[in-house]
Amino acid sequence: MDHAGDSAAFCPLYQRAAELIGGRWTGAILRALLAGRARFTDLAGSIPGLSDRMLSERLKELEAAGIVTRTVAATTPVRIEYHLTERGHALNAVVQAVSQWAELWLPHDEAAAEDVTAQPPAQH
Repeated sequence: MDHAGDSAAFCPLYQRAAELIGGRWTGAILRALLAGRARFTDLAGSIPGLSDRMLSERLKELEAAGIVTRTVAATTPVRIEYHLTERGHALNAVVQAVSQWAELWLPHDEAAAEDVTAQPPAQH
């Protein structure tokens, strides 16, 4: 059996990136940040079903990865904002590509949403 191509199939950097940006809710958080949402409450309100605890965890992960910065304004009440770093903004093309793929290949109605094996729209 020839395994010469096996090393090219696996890339540890790709795997780390996929795990980082492919984490539950991370894509939605990135889209919200790219759309200009900055405050915790704005982020939470723009992503239905995302708990404050999960949002906080994901933001900490993104901050640790250098994708997001957290700014605390010494106001009353304290104002906390999150912004994408240069590294975070560089993910814009990736987020757009995944969005385009989803529009093309994933079902659009709720009944079909559970069947991700549905056939793609006909290409013309």
